[in-house]
Amino acid sequence: MRLSIVLGVLVLAGCATVAEPAASTTTTPADSSTTAPETTTSVPPEPELPPPPPIPDGPLSAEAQADVDQLLDGLFMSEWEVDIVNDLVAHDDPRVGWLIADLLRFYQGGPARDELVGAFSRLTGAPFQPAEVDFVWATNALMSWDLPAWEGYPEAKAKVFGGVEPTWRAFFDGDQGDVDWRWITWGGVLADTREFDDNGPCNCIPALDNPETTNAAGGDWYDDDKTVFGVVVNGEALALPKNQMEVHEMLNLTLGGRELGIPYCTLCGSAQAYFTDNVEGVDRVVLRTSGLLSRSNKFMYDLTTGSGIDTFTGEALTGPLAEDDVVLEQVSVVASTWAEWKEAHPDTRILARDGGIGRTYRENPLGDRDADGPIFPIGDVDPRLPIQEKVVGVFAPDGTPVAFPVAATRSALEQGPIEYDGMTVRLDDSIRVYDESGEELTTHEAFWFAWSQFHEGTKVWTGLGS
Repeated sequence: MRLSIVLGVLVLAGCATVAEPAASTTTTPADSSTTAPETTTSVPPEPELPPPPPIPDGPLSAEAQADVDQLLDGLFMSEWEVDIVNDLVAHDDPRVGWLIADLLRFYQGGPARDELVGAFSRLTGAPFQPAEVDFVWATNALMSWDLPAWEGYPEAKAKVFGGVEPTWRAFFDGDQGDVDWRWITWGGVLADTREFDDNGPCNCIPALDNPETTNAAGGDWYDDDKTVFGVVVNGEALALPKNQMEVHEMLNLTLGGRELGIPYCTLCGSAQAYFTDNVEGVDRVVLRTSGLLSRSNKFMYDLTTGSGIDTFTGEALTGPLAEDDVVLEQVSVVASTWAEWKEAHPDTRILARDGGIGRTYRENPLGDRDADGPIFPIGDVDPRLPIQEKVVGVFAPDGTPVAFPVAATRSALEQGPIEYDGMTVRLDDSIRVYDESGEELTTHEAFWFAWSQFHEGTKVWTGLGS
């Protein structure tokens, strides 16, 4: 069976039900008259895992490596080599569990899936969790153990993922920075490879380049109580309706005379903005969705250089930008209601109702997809806050990451500004944070699980003693 046929069957058979949905997908819920509620999901009870299995040192044995190579040579063919999977288990090297978890992402049904599930349990001792999607169960178990991969794992993974989407192959070449390939999985769609300013359809999550905007009066189609993501650059303000961002998840535009890339990771609840016109040697970085995820966070890339970039930090992870140690500069993005934003910024622009491309946007494209918590692997969760509590994240003047829980912070700000760790927090158009000199510090909102896992050691403002 050809790979293209296998991939198509997988998407139609269920991958899209746990994926970041493309704009044209038919699996998203029907329109609703209201947007989905802002959920706060407590940390779900974790199934009890046995202790991590013993891990051999050094490379795979020659016999195990030979079986890995043989397995990879037969990927996505009509004949499934069951005996090879059994042979891999017999070598008793749990590190191969990472490869099995990767394969479970693409083989989600039939005898191959059954063999992989059984092999993973026998190899690692992790009890099967039928209530979870197979690859999520397997990957979360490995992450919880922080089980190491073997040295050749990136090369093996490159064969799996590069066989599905050729664009991904470049991410495995050259300087790979701080990429931990164990965390990378497929989000259910292919890479957005369209040229800059091509806003046509694609088999991807379609970035919107140079979108059409209107003045605030032209945004009367958007209800006042709906969420917008607001950005201000050099005095120019722009509002991005949440329902449109849920469809495109990436904008490339010019604001205040600066070029910006604005990703929105729906899985992390995080809209961010990066300057894309100040990278030495590159006329303009053009941000695109790759279709890959890292611990449930969008793995974006630069169309111009093919470099993979950490969406949450702006750090280039692969390719020429990683070789040059590029970290994109951020500007604050705040979440506000449309009423609050246009009152604070009467001269604001807002995305045109049709995005400038003649499109109709549903009010609630994602429905309740994330209502029960993260749908992709994230590993262990910091228990100090509920897993999907919204926080405003910032770096204090001394470089310490700090999270301000949105609900508690807004409530406290009704009584006046908050002083904390050399910072002043105020409720302007939304939650804004300033240093002692009055300079605004860059912030963005995100789910707690995402902020805490990408910024380990973060402090949490609680209001106690502050």
